Order: sequence, then C-alpha cells, then structure tokens
Amino acid sequence: MLARRRLVALAVLAGLPALSMAQATLPAIAVKTAADGGQSYSLTLQILILMTVLTLLPAILLAMTAFTRIIIVLSILRQALGMSTTPSNQVLTGLALFMTFFVMSATLDQSFSRGIKPYLDGQIAGEVALDRTVGPLKKFMLAQTRESDLALFSKLSGKPPYATADDVPLVVLLPTFMTSELKTAFQIGFMVFIPFLVIDLVVASVLMSMGMMMLSPVLVSLPFKIMLFVVVDGWTLLLGTLASSFHQ
Repeated sequence: MLARRRLVALAVLAGLPALSMAQATLPAIAVKTAADGGQSYSLTLQILILMTVLTLLPAILLAMTAFTRIIIVLSILRQALGMSTTPSNQVLTGLALFMTFFVMSATLDQSFSRGIKPYLDGQIAGEVALDRTVGPLKKFMLAQTRESDLALFSKLSGKPPYATADDVPLVVLLPTFMTSELKTAFQIGFMVFIPFLVIDLVVASVLMSMGMMMLSPVLVSLPFKIMLFVVVDGWTLLLGTLASSFHQ
C-alpha cells in the first residue's frame, strides 16, 4: 500500500510541469468586440467551431446539397437492373459525391469567395461570414423547393407566408428542401424503372408461354437489360439528366 501511494505521488508530481505548460500555451476562450461591433474569437474557440462543423459535415451534405437526389436515383437504377450489389455502395456513393461537387461547383465557389475567404483573411466577422456562406446554399435550395412544400412547413411552424426568399429560415427550408428532393428523386426513378420493368414482363410472358416456369425470369432478363442500358449509353444519359434537373 505504501509503495502504491508513492507511485501515485510520483505520477502527480511528474504531471504538474506538463499541466502548467499546457495552461501557459493554450489560450482561454475569449471573444473580443471590435470598434465597429464585430466580434473575433480566440484560436481555441475557432478550432472548436471547426471540429463541430466537421462533425456535422455528413448531415450538411445530405440536407443542403444535391447528394440526396443523385444517390436515390442511382440506387433505384441498380434495383431496376436487378443487380443488388453491382455497382457497389462505395462506387455509387463516390459517383454521387463527385456529381454533387460538379452540380454545386458554382454555389460552393460563391460561398467560399463571399464568406469563407474574407473571414480567413480577417476582413469580416464570424457572423457576417456565416450569413454570406449560407446565402448561396439557401438560394440553391430554394430553387429546387416546391412552393406547396414550403407553404406546408411554414404552416406547420406557425409562421405567416414569407415576403421574400431571404426571409425563409433554415429551420423551415431544410425539411422543405429534403421533402422536395425525395419527391423529385422518386419521380426520376420511376421513369428510369419503366423500361426495365417492360423487359421483365416480356421475358416472363415468353418463358410462361414456353412452359419454362422453373427458369427464373430475372436471370434471363438481366443480360437484355444490361444490353439495353449499354446500347442507349445509359450512364451518360442518366447522369446528364440528373445534372440538368437542378435548375438555379
């Protein structure tokens, strides 16, 4: 017992210099108000905000970008082809991610040039930078949002109709945008599914008329669906349609 107490005491004494050094090198969280009313934050608080944003990045990608519509349509295409694992989830996610960057390149450039870059250069305060960064994203989301969905969520929130698009808060815009994206994605997915469904019906009818009921229609129709998709240059046609469906 005496030896254990001595070890604990030595550990505490050894940790005191490191603790004092950490207190000397890490600045406390501080918010300074400038003469024009703007606020600047200490380095520790900036790092904390950055880590929080990185944690919320997947949610931001799903709720504020074109990623949701693209990944849903690609998943419906895979189901229509009858291949549950090809292309793999990693391939579809990577394709949807880079298609999202392609579609939203202009919006992301505006957010960076108007909000993030001036803030990093020390030209504007954090609140102003946040508003300027979110502004182009709100404009993109409003362009894809249906007025009926916006009216519904505005009514559910208990707020009157908004005079301008800038008056719509994110707490109302985010669920409205997600609902509109899901509806649009299922509409495009329905149009993609129809040609492959026709092939399945034709193959099933032919096999039934030939008495080959033990042979799976899915196994026979799969080569025809792949051939049809390749002949019409399906990937280029589908991705081009998806990219053009985002109007701004």
